[in-house]
Amino acid sequence: MKVSVSSERARLTALYGGLLVLAGALLTGLVYLLVQQGLYTSISTAVTTAVPRGSVPPWNTVPVPAASAVPARRVEGVPVDLDKGLAVTKISDLAGEAALNRLLTVSAIVLTVYAVLSIALAWWMAGRVLRPVSVIAETARRLSGANLHERIALDAPRGELKHLADTFDEMLDRMERLVGAQQRFAADAAHELRTPLAVQRAAAEIGLAGEPDRERVAKIRTKLISVADDSERLIEGLLLLAASEQGLERREPVSVDVLAHAVADGLAEEAAGRGVAVSVRAEPLTVTGDGVLLDRLVHNLVANAVRYNVPEGRVSVLVARDGTLEVVNTGPEVPADTVPHLFEPFRRLHERTHARGEGAGLGLSIVAAIARAHGAEVTAEANRTGGGLTVRVCFEGDARPGAAAQRR
Repeated sequence: MKVSVSSERARLTALYGGLLVLAGALLTGLVYLLVQQGLYTSISTAVTTAVPRGSVPPWNTVPVPAASAVPARRVEGVPVDLDKGLAVTKISDLAGEAALNRLLTVSAIVLTVYAVLSIALAWWMAGRVLRPVSVIAETARRLSGANLHERIALDAPRGELKHLADTFDEMLDRMERLVGAQQRFAADAAHELRTPLAVQRAAAEIGLAGEPDRERVAKIRTKLISVADDSERLIEGLLLLAASEQGLERREPVSVDVLAHAVADGLAEEAAGRGVAVSVRAEPLTVTGDGVLLDRLVHNLVANAVRYNVPEGRVSVLVARDGTLEVVNTGPEVPADTVPHLFEPFRRLHERTHARGEGAGLGLSIVAAIARAHGAEVTAEANRTGGGLTVRVCFEGDARPGAAAQRR
């Protein structure tokens, strides 16, 4: 990564330095051309103004005092009998040529110094511009599962690189949460899978110790079958959760209102056995997605609302045209700080007792995974009066009013 950053710095230096030197060379050339075009006129005007007309006799008739006479130097190519106009022209040409040569020499020296300073400035500026990239690269190189808590926290003015560093920090936040959730999930799954195995082993060792009679064997058989059923449900839940996290393999129009009525009818017997009344008010709503997963989403919501309820309790299922599925139930009071954790795997309101028919704590986590796979948002809030919970799933984008007639 250092080589890459250094090479980028060299490229930026060459680019910035080249542009500065090119700009300096163009400016020097432009100044030279402008001076060259107006120099002869300026010198001629100055010479003519300084020497009034008629004050300069022919060169061969100018009297020279004897006391101040010096050896005369003949200007090569200039006849001594030139008049004043030719003299002014020759003087102007020679003065212009000397001035241009002097200007060219000074310009070349200044341009060389300017080029060196430009390259040095470009190298320094490229280093400052690429410093955040180096910081990001160093942080990325150090990161591992043990130090995901580190952040770049770039202290720089707002700009593209500051935005890049902040985005990288946000990505690290998400990664840390995901890794933490996966670690908790693995630990909880191992615990949940180990528990039924321990129960089966204990039941077999204790119940079948000695010479068991038929009644003891029948009880052990029933217990082992119950534990096996719980283990099977747990494994199915884990597989469904993993499948939901991988996204959708197929998409088709699904009538959520029809699913709500079908799920309520399927759970009617269980609800009646628990003394819970289930009511459905569904407007036509069609969502594009996986019909099996959406059926499991609605089933888990209604089943949880029925099972975690109180005698003579109520469950209300609402499907709205705006793409909202809402399930409200009565039940025990739910602390507000506990609600967000209910969507994590193996999280329950109360500790698991391993009673017959008790869930594994995957219901709402499966709901959240299926909702994410369908681009929906799931939220929950504790009811202020009467206890219980309100869970709301908002389908966005592809949700639209369905064509099926509303069932009552």
